[in-house]
Amino acid sequence: MILGKKRRIGRKIEEMSVGEKLKLTEKIEDKDLLLYLGLTNDGNPLYIQHDFASQTAFEKPVVPAIMLIGVVTSAVSKYLPGPGSHVIEQHLSFPKPVFHYATIDFLLEVVQVNKEENQVVIQVEAIDENEDIVISGTVSVVPPKLVERLISEAMENF
Repeated sequence: MILGKKRRIGRKIEEMSVGEKLKLTEKIEDKDLLLYLGLTNDGNPLYIQHDFASQTAFEKPVVPAIMLIGVVTSAVSKYLPGPGSHVIEQHLSFPKPVFHYATIDFLLEVVQVNKEENQVVIQVEAIDENEDIVISGTVSVVPPKLVERLISEAMENF
């Protein structure tokens, strides 16, 4: 947190309802792949070497599944429920590979709201430019919930 500034937080559980949807489109670029590979030190030739990938059933380099998961978790962090939320469980399948330079349409939809446990379940589906489903499943998310602390309130006067 930047001193003296309160950051915007996402929607709390009381503000969420079943049926809410978020649609977003992502294009997978070389810079994204290079950043991922640099951060993780993942040198899988299937992800980066065209000559290697051409000898596999995939025929061309594929996008690592964890990069696609990153788009999903980023959407949760930015939009649904938004800043301050946290993914606690995921059940995602990747029925078709995503190739470099693909454009992917993501649809996230709230399918469960559990106010007692402060959790929502979000259904995830992603479709490539060929209308193939490339991600399907759910993520469980804890929306932001700030805890009031007596000490922090008292210290604001100093």
